[in-house]
Amino acid sequence: MKISYNWLRQFLQIDWEAEKTGELLTDLGLEVEGIEKVESIKGSLQGVVVGEVLTCEKHPNADKLRVTTVNLGGEAPVQIVCGAPNVAAGQKVPVATIGTMLYDDKGEGFKIKKGKIRGEESHGMICAEDELGLGKGHDGIMVLEESLVPGTPCSEVFNIETDYVFEIGLTPNRADAMSHFGVARDLRAGLIQQGTNLELISPSVSDFHVDERTHKVDIEIDNSELVPRYCGITITDVEVKESPEWIQNKLKAIGLAPKNNIVDITNYVLHELGQPLHAFDASKIRGNKVVVKTLEEGTKFTTLDEVERELSSEDIMICDADDNPLCIGGVFGGLNSGVTEHTNTIFLESAYFNPVSVRKTAKRHALNTDASFRFERGIDINLTKYALKRAALLIEEYAGGKLSSDILDFYPEKVEDFQVFLSYDNAYRLIGQEIPKETIKNILASLEIKINSETAGGLGLTIPSYRVDVQREADIIEEILRVYGYNNIEFSHKLNTSISFDSDIEVKVENIVANQLTSLGFNETMANSLTKADYVALSENLKDEHNVEMLNPLSNDLKVMRQSLLFSGLESVAYNINRKNNALKFYEFGKTYHKYESGYQEDKHLTLFVTGNRVKDSWKVETQTSDFFYMKGIITGVLERLGIANVKTSPIKSDVYSEGIVLSLGKTKLVEFGVVKRVILKEFSIKQEVLFADFNWQNILGLVGKKKIKVTDLPKFPAVKRDLALLLDNKVEFKEIYNLAFQSERKLLKEVDLFDVYEGDKLPEGKKSYAVSFVLQDENKTLADKQIDKIMQKLQQTFEKNLDAVLR
Repeated sequence: MKISYNWLRQFLQIDWEAEKTGELLTDLGLEVEGIEKVESIKGSLQGVVVGEVLTCEKHPNADKLRVTTVNLGGEAPVQIVCGAPNVAAGQKVPVATIGTMLYDDKGEGFKIKKGKIRGEESHGMICAEDELGLGKGHDGIMVLEESLVPGTPCSEVFNIETDYVFEIGLTPNRADAMSHFGVARDLRAGLIQQGTNLELISPSVSDFHVDERTHKVDIEIDNSELVPRYCGITITDVEVKESPEWIQNKLKAIGLAPKNNIVDITNYVLHELGQPLHAFDASKIRGNKVVVKTLEEGTKFTTLDEVERELSSEDIMICDADDNPLCIGGVFGGLNSGVTEHTNTIFLESAYFNPVSVRKTAKRHALNTDASFRFERGIDINLTKYALKRAALLIEEYAGGKLSSDILDFYPEKVEDFQVFLSYDNAYRLIGQEIPKETIKNILASLEIKINSETAGGLGLTIPSYRVDVQREADIIEEILRVYGYNNIEFSHKLNTSISFDSDIEVKVENIVANQLTSLGFNETMANSLTKADYVALSENLKDEHNVEMLNPLSNDLKVMRQSLLFSGLESVAYNINRKNNALKFYEFGKTYHKYESGYQEDKHLTLFVTGNRVKDSWKVETQTSDFFYMKGIITGVLERLGIANVKTSPIKSDVYSEGIVLSLGKTKLVEFGVVKRVILKEFSIKQEVLFADFNWQNILGLVGKKKIKVTDLPKFPAVKRDLALLLDNKVEFKEIYNLAFQSERKLLKEVDLFDVYEGDKLPEGKKSYAVSFVLQDENKTLADKQIDKIMQKLQQTFEKNLDAVLR
């Protein structure tokens, strides 16, 4: 939510710097995520000055250009080439000097430079109003008042407003702070706690009075549970035109584009007070009657965005006397009932709609508007009439309207303020320290929470209607604490903790694997289990009918439970690559969800994603791109760490992998992995190779713990290493040497390794040389040289006899 500091100071005349105010708002629970400086004219016309055109002659080389000399207040005039048809000697004009930055309507800047135009030098630019951001006209240059002095900065001539805008991360419960007035009200409470008591200035509606009762639009509400309050007034003789500059500046500051005075005023009051309003063209309301009701399921209705929608029988609809729908109540207006430049009479609506109903309607039609954002969180029902008066007075002032009916107010059951009792002992216990009772009472008063009664043990309180989130004693204590200041609560010198023992084998195995992958440079991701329904089309193995759909999806991107972890992982890969982080190693423990005729199925998986270089680029390390075999090594390492060995490898045919394999133990599939197909990567705008592995975690957990582990003491006596260089037939494999060695000496021989192979001109044809090392060790005593020599001689003889080996 965006809050303008200038707008805020209309209600609270604070002279603090924006950064300091932002810190206090954050301490109050209205977290300021950023502060942006905003100018009503980007660049504030820096470098643009008043110039006086002294001479204006036809360009010698172009019919449509003029060569002018302009007095900019300096010692000598400058020459400027201008293409505007209305430029003439004697005019006072705005001139962008050399080095000035000007901005187009998209906010993109361009710098004014010295140059030559058709052979004539030009030292600046005489500007039209659209080039300065002062309007939309481009028929010619701006002509300023004759009384202006050359050289005067244009920032002093035009009204340029500089503002600071707070980006507030508002929590869903704080419906009371969804407006500038609401934020100012909270800020005042914080200031009072710091010793600064400022008056909260609310917009006055004391001048409200009906001009004439000549155009009444009746209202009829079918269901008071869906619409507890509905107010309306008719305003005639309105002139639809541009809003005044100050309203436009306020809306622009918070990111809203001005449209016309009627729409802008309703938006202004919405963001000023937090009450959504809607203006109807009264001539489109048949029978001069507004009926608020629900319509038949499937009724067609075209909204302001020109989209035809099918209504639900639960949607609150604003209709006319003939049951023609005009607006989706609390969400979005209709295309054929809105205000246009031809409108001269409006019906202005201010209402309180059921929050649950509005939330369901907004989600159903995927319409998230400023109005629905507030209605679905719960606005102040007692603000409805006041906000209507505020908007009506602004329309009367800036659109020339006449209030032509009394305010019709449907409010059958008045909502009473909520009553809560606050126990001092409970407050001290939850806060963690004792706060003076007078401080508590002052904080409550600053929050407009009325104290009805007081006892030795606590306070009887009345909660104002705009605090829809404060319903319990704990809520009151939270309010006291946030205004008192979390930073003012003392730290305890005592730390309480409990030791827990986790015997869950699944958690242990996950931690083992996570630690191993993290040590290899992987980062863990946790993607949302909700995803797009369209992803199933990317793989033939996934079916639409197997999707587990949400009954009330938050959006189309979060519509179904995922059938595969591949696509959510690729979203993370794409997100990082788009931010220049191209070398990635991700792992995720997650679940997939399927719906079958037999019921729902939930499966646990471990997935790996690898792309880009193996290690960070460095002059010390040669660049190595992660490839298929690198990924296979990681997967094999994970399985071996879990005691799963002797797995079988076989190729896999899949519409997901361009090349891939599956690792199995017997008939149990453990992992499938490979290179993701380019056609899938293209859907995520990924242009580099991505390797993906999918572990069937249930199958792996079923194998973990079944392998018996033999434990022996570490030997106390040293091992001995001996080498043999053997000349062999080139068809002999090391595996034969390895097996013969252990057949010859089973007790003391511990290791056999091949550390060199030589084939070349110095050896007989068809021969090769193996350099083999042998490690001998007796666990009970130190080996003697005679014993070692005997074993080595025995090994040599075995190789000579069985392999025709010759000792080199």
